[in-house]
Amino acid sequence: MTSARSYQAHLAGHWTGASSTIEVRDAADWDTVVARVPALDAATVRASYATAREGARVWDTTNPIDRGRVLFRAAGLLRDRVRELADVLARENGKTLAEATGEVGKAADFFEFYAGLGRLPHGELIADARPNTTATVRREPVGVVLAITPWNDPLLTPARKLAPALAAGNAVVLKPAPDTPAIALELTRVLLDAGLPPETITTITGDIGEIGDALLDSDEIDAVTFTGSTAVGLGLQRTTAGRNLRIQCEMGGKNAAIVLADADLDLAAQTIAAAGFGQAGQRCTATSRVLVEAPVHDELVTRLVDLARATTVGPGLDPTTAVGPLVNRRQQSPVLGQVRTAAAEGAVVLTGGTAGDGLILARGCYVLPTVLDDVTPGMTIWNDEVFGPVVAVKTVSGLDEAIRLANASRYGLSAALFTRSLAACEEFLRRIDAGQAAVNLPTSGWDVHQPFGGYKLSGSPFKEQGHDAIAFYTRTKTCAVRST
Repeated sequence: MTSARSYQAHLAGHWTGASSTIEVRDAADWDTVVARVPALDAATVRASYATAREGARVWDTTNPIDRGRVLFRAAGLLRDRVRELADVLARENGKTLAEATGEVGKAADFFEFYAGLGRLPHGELIADARPNTTATVRREPVGVVLAITPWNDPLLTPARKLAPALAAGNAVVLKPAPDTPAIALELTRVLLDAGLPPETITTITGDIGEIGDALLDSDEIDAVTFTGSTAVGLGLQRTTAGRNLRIQCEMGGKNAAIVLADADLDLAAQTIAAAGFGQAGQRCTATSRVLVEAPVHDELVTRLVDLARATTVGPGLDPTTAVGPLVNRRQQSPVLGQVRTAAAEGAVVLTGGTAGDGLILARGCYVLPTVLDDVTPGMTIWNDEVFGPVVAVKTVSGLDEAIRLANASRYGLSAALFTRSLAACEEFLRRIDAGQAAVNLPTSGWDVHQPFGGYKLSGSPFKEQGHDAIAFYTRTKTCAVRST
């Protein structure tokens, strides 16, 4: 058994501890503590913003090409340390080793992509009607960015935010989720080892009840980027309303996959199972609803049930495991409760819906891959985000009804269609009310250079990833010069 590792937070340009700590537990063995991190107090958090402001000034004046070199080195270090980092991820989050390894690689991709932007144009020449006058547009960093990140992708999500923020010349104050802070501190170490000025990155750990107000009430904050639940995201929007700062929220999803009668059912079932059960369903883009055309309902459901039952559930570090535990007991209990509620409302639990049997599963925070049938739009399970390995199936008469039901949600993050029809594909892409739309592909798995974000209560107007992400982390200055 690996002993718990003690970490320090990174504030005021150096590593620092605290008088008390937060214990991080192994999701696969809840009695085991894998890390301890400082439980910072509010005064310490407030004081850290002054250093962040200085860091923003230092990093803003650094040549963009040199900023890019730091991010390139960070990408290389992530790849060099992939085994160590994947182990940390798997222990504190519960991901399988394969999922954790993939996350480290994707985090490196983010830094690599945005490092390359340092050599691209970051302004433009525009016409001016005045005589002897040249007008230009410049993109400048906003300053100090507060990044609040979740536990489900605790390395990928900070990378998704920090890479464009740093590429644009900002300083970042990073607040990781208390369930998975160790990997965020490891990322901080990678960035410092890559040559990032210490004042430019602040990584705060602590109880949000103790430090929440201190995180948000500083006048030094220019932007807040958040990924997490819709309830918390809306709360952040209310808290920051009326202040002259920008806010970006990537929130929940209730993602639908539509399967038409002409679809490749093997492809559809395998893709839906991977997107619904992978990472224990703990992805905002996970497939949660399945709308299947009546003639192929039974065939598809049989395939989904067979795939769910064939999935090996267990500790993430076991190489035979395909689905690991949920992140903690607080997450496990409501997911199991949502399945019980669905059954009470009339849904049929075809497989799963329990924590499983045996000592190994009893020690962790598991939910077996679950398939629910005979689900109706009035059921709670059809409308509320589950964030667990649970797929709800409903029969539809055709594409028109499927799109209508898929769109009848307060969420609009991701959706998928399975068909061989080009006409159905085009109609789906035109009519689906979601920020991400895929055909014969999963609802999850978007690449780093592709704009990412949802509609409705799944997100705010600012997109993440790709070139679109830079818009959030920069402000526009229009300049005009008249020659004499």
